[in-house]
Amino acid sequence: MAVTVTRVFDLLQYNLEKFPKEEFISGKINGEWQKYSTTQFCETVDALSHGLIGLGIGKGSRVAVMSPNRPEWNITDFAIMQIGAYQIPLYPTLAEHDIKFIIENAEVTVIFAADEALYKKLKTVCDELGSAIKIYTFNEVPGAEHWKSLLDSDAANGTIHLSTYRAAITPDDILTLIYTSGTTGTPKGVMLTHDNLVQNFVNSAVVLPEGIKKGLSFLPLSHIFERMIVYLYIFTDISVYYAESMETIVADIQYVKPNAFSTVPRLLEKVYDKIMEKGKALTGIKKGIFFWSVALAEKFDFSNGWFYHFKLGIARKLVFKKWRAALGGEIIVIVSGGAALNPRLARIFWAAGMPVFEGYGLTETSPVITVNHFGSTMFGTVGAAIDGVEIKIAEDGEVLTRGHHVMKGYYNRPDLTAESIDSEGWFHTGDIGEIKEGKFLKITDRKKEIFKTAGGKYVAPQPLENKFKESVLIEQIMVFGENRKFPAALIVPNFEALKAWCAKKGISYTTKEEIIKNSQVLEKYNQILEYSSKEFGQWEKVKRFALLPKEWSIDGGELTPKLSFKRKVILEKNAGLIDQIYVEAENYHKG
Repeated sequence: MAVTVTRVFDLLQYNLEKFPKEEFISGKINGEWQKYSTTQFCETVDALSHGLIGLGIGKGSRVAVMSPNRPEWNITDFAIMQIGAYQIPLYPTLAEHDIKFIIENAEVTVIFAADEALYKKLKTVCDELGSAIKIYTFNEVPGAEHWKSLLDSDAANGTIHLSTYRAAITPDDILTLIYTSGTTGTPKGVMLTHDNLVQNFVNSAVVLPEGIKKGLSFLPLSHIFERMIVYLYIFTDISVYYAESMETIVADIQYVKPNAFSTVPRLLEKVYDKIMEKGKALTGIKKGIFFWSVALAEKFDFSNGWFYHFKLGIARKLVFKKWRAALGGEIIVIVSGGAALNPRLARIFWAAGMPVFEGYGLTETSPVITVNHFGSTMFGTVGAAIDGVEIKIAEDGEVLTRGHHVMKGYYNRPDLTAESIDSEGWFHTGDIGEIKEGKFLKITDRKKEIFKTAGGKYVAPQPLENKFKESVLIEQIMVFGENRKFPAALIVPNFEALKAWCAKKGISYTTKEEIIKNSQVLEKYNQILEYSSKEFGQWEKVKRFALLPKEWSIDGGELTPKLSFKRKVILEKNAGLIDQIYVEAENYHKG
C-alpha cells in the first residue's frame, strides 16, 4: 500500500517508494561534497533511531541539534522524530544564557553539535547545569563522543522494531520545540506538530512549478522557514544541496546550478549591488544597454503588452542572461521570506527571468501564512493565503490568522498561548496589514516592538536597552533596525554624568550640541555599547549609534503618559539621522 504523508517522517518511505535517487541530500563540508542516496540516508536514519532508543530516548524525550546546515542535521532530525521524541534546534550563534535557558526549559537529555567550537560552548553550559546531558559531535572532536558511535549500537538493539515506535505517533503529536525571542527577551518554546508542518509543506507546494530538480539551501535549518522548505523539496522530488557557508556560496551555486533556492531579501540586495557595480564599470554602448535594460526591468508588470515583452526579450539576451549565469544559469524560482522585499527588486528579478516569490509567516504559524506564486502574484504584497489558512484584519489593523498552520501553543506557557490565540482560534501575529484586491496581504507595520533585521533575525530591543542603561552615561536609548542590515541605536546621554567625565579627562565641555560631536566622547559611547553587548547574540549587537542633544519627553511627543517610547514617532523625527547611520556604515565597508 502506497504511503500517505501525515507525519513528517513519512516523507522517507514516500521517497523510497516514489522517487529514490542517487543524490537525495548532499552537503559541502570542509570543501568536500558529502552525498547521500535516498536508501543510504534512510538506512542511516533508522540506525541512529536504534542508537537513540539504546540511550533511553523515546516518545516525548527532548533531543537538541546545534549545527549549521549539513546532511547530519536532517539525519538526526528524522531519527529523533520517528521515535516520537521532540527535536529542538539550537541556533549556532546563540548566547550561552539563551542555550542554558532552552536546555533547562525543554529538559533536553541529548545534544548533537557540529564541531569543536560548538561542543566546547555546549560543554561549558552543561557543566554549569550539572546535569548528565550527553553531547555527540558530527565532526571528529578530541574527547567527545562521535555521532556515528550511535549507529554502531544497532546490533545491541536488534529486538527493536521501529514500526512500533512510528505507529505510536499521531499527526497531532509534537514534532519540534522552536524557541523564539520574546519581547521580554526570555525565549518561548513554540510547539509545532507533525500536522502543522505536513499541511504547511503540502499547501505551500504551489510555489514550486514543474521542472525543479535541485534546490540549494543556505538559510539556517534552525529557523522554521528553511526547515519547511527542505521538507517541501523532499516532498516534491527535489534533491537538496547545502552550501558550505555564505563565503563559498558563489562557488557552490556554480557547482550545483540549482533550479530553486530560498533566501532573505538581504542576499538578493547584495547580488543586485554587485551586478550594478559591474554595470557602472562598463563603458560606451555596453553601459548604455545595461542601464536601458535595468530601467526596463523596473517597469516589469504582468499587464505589460507585447511591445514591452519584445524589448524585454532583447534585454534578456544581451544583459540578463549574464545575471542568470551568476546564479548558476538554471534558476526557475526563488522564494523570499524573513523580511520585507523591496518591490522594485522583485520586478527586476522577475524581468531578468528569475521570479521571486515573497511569502509571509511566523514560527508560530509553521511558518507559511501567505505566499505569491505563478498565476497569483502582486508586487508589494506577501501573497494570498495558502489552502486551509484564513486571514483577517482586526479592528486595530492587526493581521489575524487561523487554520492548520497555527502552533499547538507555547511550551509550558498557557498564559502566553491564551494571549496570542483567542477563543475562536485566531492567532494574533503582532503585524499590522491590509488586504489588497480581496486576497493579497500587505504588511504595513509591526505592532510589537520586536523587529526583524534584513537578514531575517528577530531582535528584542528592550533587553538590549535595559543592559545599555546600566551605564551612568546613558539617560535614554532606543534600539532599532527593522529591515536594516544590523541594529543601531539613538542615545540621549546623561549630560550631568558626561560633564563630570569630560572634566576628569580634561575635555572642555561647551554645549550639548558640541560635546556629542567630540571624537573622544563618541569613542567612549562606542566602548560602552561594545562592552554591554558582550552577552548578546551576534545578530543582536548594536553596530552603530548617534547621540542626541535633547531628552525625549511626553511634551515632545516621544513618550506616552506611562513613559514608554513612542518608537514610531522617534524614528520619524530622526529619519534623516538614521538613514545617515546606515549610509555611513555602507560607505565605510566599501571604503
